[in-house]
Amino acid sequence: MLARVRSAAVFGIDAYLVDVETDIANGIPTFATVGLPQGAVKEGRERVYAALANTGFTFPLKRITVNLAPADIRKDGSAFDLPIAVGILAATEQISPERLGRVAVLGELGLEGAIRPVRGALPVALATRAAGLEALVLPRENLPEAGVVSGVRVLGAGNLAELADFLDGKAELTEASVDLTALFAERTRDDVDFAEVKGQAHAKRALEVAAAGGHNILMIGPPGSGKTMLARRIPTILPKMSLEEALETTKIHSVAGVLPLGESLVARRPFRAPHHTISDAGLIGGGSYPRPGEVSLAHSGVLFLDELPEFRKNVLEVLRQPMEERAARRRALPRARLGTAARPDRPPSGSAGREVPRPRGPGRGRAERGGTGAGRPGAGGAARAVHHPSGCVRQRAHGRARHPHVLPRVGRSGCAVTDRDHTPRALGAGVSPHSQDRAHHRRSRGSGLARIAARERGDPVPQPRPPGIGVRE
Repeated sequence: MLARVRSAAVFGIDAYLVDVETDIANGIPTFATVGLPQGAVKEGRERVYAALANTGFTFPLKRITVNLAPADIRKDGSAFDLPIAVGILAATEQISPERLGRVAVLGELGLEGAIRPVRGALPVALATRAAGLEALVLPRENLPEAGVVSGVRVLGAGNLAELADFLDGKAELTEASVDLTALFAERTRDDVDFAEVKGQAHAKRALEVAAAGGHNILMIGPPGSGKTMLARRIPTILPKMSLEEALETTKIHSVAGVLPLGESLVARRPFRAPHHTISDAGLIGGGSYPRPGEVSLAHSGVLFLDELPEFRKNVLEVLRQPMEERAARRRALPRARLGTAARPDRPPSGSAGREVPRPRGPGRGRAERGGTGAGRPGAGGAARAVHHPSGCVRQRAHGRARHPHVLPRVGRSGCAVTDRDHTPRALGAGVSPHSQDRAHHRRSRGSGLARIAARERGDPVPQPRPPGIGVRE
């Protein structure tokens, strides 16, 4: 007999539907899987056999042929265990096949019949909705992730017996229910804040300008001067993620397998800081079976390359073309802002161990302890400094108010202001039309300084270039 079960597979960061066709015929007992299955799919026959036997079903000792259509695309992963088992049960008339044409099934089977979580639940839910199917059945652990997709019922099963009762109409499965409004309010809270950084006024100002204009940034300073600490707070001053950005980012993290179980949505902009020993494939991703790299995982967030000269030359070269395409203002996906840091006394990788001479003289000790006075302010300077929270900096860099730089006083929203903060110089008005350098103003149109200055004057805000680095579609 023949049975067909709808399932799905992930290719890149998107999913496509797969028809799992199961044919059982008389003959020598064999189990063949066709349709370009890879190692994990082929090994699934042993898991299916044990799961059916331990759940109380009968495994047919006949010739079993399973076809994964379309057959010209490679299938990988363990998510086909559950649809293959359901296809065998339907072909042997141990369950009713009535509902199989309206639902998609996905999941890995344990030997005792338990259904285990899989990767790519979110893109599979999106593909199921696009295909017009009624429901998607997947492991319960994946319910929070796939439940953010509206327009399709997302059901969770704990074991094979529960799914069999659902298909026979004897019981119902747990349905996902996610409140996106409450979820966004919970997930958008940042773990770090700009106000925690004491001093470093010039560096924080540079990060604000870079955030406003969508620029990349390079920080050079001695160890311990706060480069990494500042970089980790760049996502907190970027605009809040939209639902579309959150879904795209969650898809990438889900396919890569870095989305924690029970996590519904990536609503905070990601911060990725790969080690300098990373390979070019690990940074960019790709391959014959595409896998996301660090650039993709930093989509809508920040990719931070600490100790930039330590990265191998071939790794840095793979970033050149995406950055050139961004400069040409071509469409880029994924999009990530690039932040880098380097030590002034560290030679580039491959320089045969040559080291740049350290400064001599009375200022050497101060430089090794954290740079000059501008790098680490004294106690008095830190006490007099104004430390704006990330929300205030974000409002100043990306707010739409006519005068977003006029921040509330302390006590209303925690934003401290001084008269000095309202001066044109402090607000980046060096590119205002009143400047004598008109050519510089035209060149800087769309930059962070131009956007902040336009908000100060109440003029239309120039649009920045497409944010981040990316790979053309």
